[in-house]
This record gives sequence, C-alpha cells and structure tokens, in this order.
Amino acid sequence: MINHGKKYRKAKETLNKQVALPGKAALQKVKELAFVKFDESVDVSVNLGIDASKGEQVVRGSVALPHGTGKKTRVLVFAEGVKADEARAAGADYVGFEDLVEKISGGWIDFEYTVATPDLMPRLGKLAKVLGPKGLLPNKKLGTVTDDVASVVRELKRGKAFFKNDKYGLVHFAIGKVSFGADVLHENLVEFLRVLASAKPSASKGKFIRKVTISSTMGIGISVDVDNF
Repeated sequence: MINHGKKYRKAKETLNKQVALPGKAALQKVKELAFVKFDESVDVSVNLGIDASKGEQVVRGSVALPHGTGKKTRVLVFAEGVKADEARAAGADYVGFEDLVEKISGGWIDFEYTVATPDLMPRLGKLAKVLGPKGLLPNKKLGTVTDDVASVVRELKRGKAFFKNDKYGLVHFAIGKVSFGADVLHENLVEFLRVLASAKPSASKGKFIRKVTISSTMGIGISVDVDNF
C-alpha cells in the first residue's frame, strides 16, 4: 500500500473524483494541484477499447505535438559516411557506429531515441537485448530505420514522440510540463487524442477511447470528459 504525503492528500481532498472535467478545465486543475518544486510532466493515461492480448489490436504510433513535450531530447544515430554527416548537420547528439555499439554494450544509455540506416540494422543484433526492453531499438514501423536520417532527427528534436499500448490496453503519454499554459497543454492533448483515435485497429469494435485521465508526475489523477472531445 502506498503512503502518500500530506501535500498529496490535501490536493486529493480538494478534488471530486466522481466528476469528469472538460479538457481545459482538467488541465487547469492539474496545474493548480501540482505541489512539488520541480517542473513536472503532465501525463495522460488512456483506457482503450482493445483486447491487448491480440496482436492485430496493438495500438502504436507517433505524434508531433504543436508545442513539444518540454523535455530535452537526445538522439543517437547509427550511420556512417554521408548519412552520418547529414545526421550531425540535423542536430543529432551522438552519431557513429562501432564506437557507439561498444559504449552501449558496456551499459551506456544516455539518450532518448535511436535512429539507424537500414544497411546497419543487421549489425545491431548484439544490442537487441540491451535496447529492445527499453524501447530504444530502431524500428522500421516507427520510422526510425530510414535513409532519411536528417528529417527524422529534426522531427525528434522538435518533440515528436511515440506511443504504444501496454498489456492492460492502456496508453501512457506526456503532453508537456506543468509550467506550460493551460491553452498550450490543451492543444497538445487534442492533437495527441486525434492521432491516437486515428490509430484505432480495424479489429477493435465499439468505443475506442473509453477513459482519459491526466495528472502531473507526482500529482493525482483527474478524469477528463471524453465526449468533450
């Protein structure tokens, strides 16, 4: 059982958890109830109408939020020659191959995203057990295995982020920081839900987005009126 502190319990007492709020009002409430000193992320949890045990109902995709996530994004690119030069020019933080493979094999994982050119993927097999479980292995379906490394790097540096449902049929995603204005957060939330809705599998029947809950990293969950969107 989790024992929450006084500030958390006080914030919880001010909220009627039975009432789902319109998106902007819910986000404003998240900002009002934030009580820690650091700039927390604003997180969204979405209950989806899918059977997560079935492969054909997996939900995954990417979204470039209008105002970014507010997080510093470090991008590593596995590339050589001209493609390596293009990646550096586009703003990649780490570029190379053999040296990076060696560092990662030794336990270094100081980055948020990886991109790779297709010709190098067969040689990345040794890193699958290291990067795979952390969701850091370049993936063709996500667009991070590509010859157009420059475009992908620029998108990631501007705040493009990925989502995928977990085994419970939930999608967790960060839409910004508590320091963002409510209007900015709302625009990010609307864009995320729009893209998420478009990722509905054909095998999923009935209502797709069933419940939306938002919170700051350390704060309490606030239900959002889904029909409001």
